Amino acid sequence: MKFIRTEIPEVVICEPKVFEDHRGYFFESFSKKLLEEFVGHKLHFCQDNESKSSYGVLRGLHFQKPPFTQAKLVRVIEGKILDVAVDVRQGSPTFGNYFSIELSSENKKQLFVPRGFAHGFVVLSSTAVFSYKCDNYYSPEHDSGVLYNDQELTIDWKIPEQDLILSEKDLKQPSFKYMKNFDFQNNLYA
Repeated sequence: MKFIRTEIPEVVICEPKVFEDHRGYFFESFSKKLLEEFVGHKLHFCQDNESKSSYGVLRGLHFQKPPFTQAKLVRVIEGKILDVAVDVRQGSPTFGNYFSIELSSENKKQLFVPRGFAHGFVVLSSTAVFSYKCDNYYSPEHDSGVLYNDQELTIDWKIPEQDLILSEKDLKQPSFKYMKNFDFQNNLYA
């Protein structure tokens, strides 16, 4: 497994070593030990989620408020998506910045999205199966988000606005300027 820091250093691209032959392929999709060594702290993934969506479906931007913040390790099993992580940690040197990457069943890349980040994705292929590990349980009372097309963030979702399909919840998320965000000084992994 190869780990690559992005321009937001806490957000990490994970590239597995894929072994292919005439039978198909094999790769190690997760190593707790290796990822913990790279990010520099313990991870306690406790919940796996999976969704299937069609072209244009945009899910996000979501996060959970303390004490139920979540880190995620995300990947695509089938299809192709644009994955986005937005830094919502007040006081962070990259506060309000985002990182985006295409994840697909072809490139087999994964993205580690740490606590303190809003996360979302849009489907670029006809359908996509998306899978992710969470290091904290879902808590509806702590569920929050940021509006996907917020003017401060200026995220390029790579598909025309008229092709986007969003839930009512995601259409009504607050704008970034009204966020009561995480304090960067607090240890999100205590």
